[in-house]
Amino acid sequence: MKIKRALISVSDKTGVVEFAKKLNAAGIEIVSTGGTMRALKEAGIPVLYVSDVTGFPEIMDGRVKTLNPYIHGGILAVRDNPTHQQAMKEHKIIPIDLVAVNLYPFKETIAKPGVTLAEAIENIDIGGPAMIRAAAKNFKFVTVVTNPARYDEVAAAILSDGATSGMLRMQLAQEAFAHTADYDAHIQAYLKEQIEK
Repeated sequence: MKIKRALISVSDKTGVVEFAKKLNAAGIEIVSTGGTMRALKEAGIPVLYVSDVTGFPEIMDGRVKTLNPYIHGGILAVRDNPTHQQAMKEHKIIPIDLVAVNLYPFKETIAKPGVTLAEAIENIDIGGPAMIRAAAKNFKFVTVVTNPARYDEVAAAILSDGATSGMLRMQLAQEAFAHTADYDAHIQAYLKEQIEK
């Protein structure tokens, strides 16, 4: 299946502009959020703001921006399921074929001297893990990239074939679940430390 639309929302912006340039060169529409969108726009890459997709603004200091059926329906839809296809048609949901997301820097935040509990809590990502897990669950149809070191390989596959292989998508899904599991492990360990202080 050809990749036609990608969602890119990253805290670690290493290599993201170059990756997005390659996706754009392959004719892929890019949807993005806040800081990532600004970085891509500044590099002259056409990008669609997530609020233009959802029809709803980012609210609550950015806590709520991607938790929306136009995003999650686009990621989770089983492309060969007629019921899912019908729901997409009825609600005008466009499929999202690639999700490139990495998470708020929780580990880096709690490593800072004198960090407060409130600062740590604000760096617990919610929308990011939800999108990563949705894309990883639906790896039969969706490519999920959480590691910038994978950008070149994914871009090369897309520029060559317009898509990624099923095996690559499964490998990326496994990495994605490992990424969110590690992230959650650090959060629970930090909160446990606060309780035991």
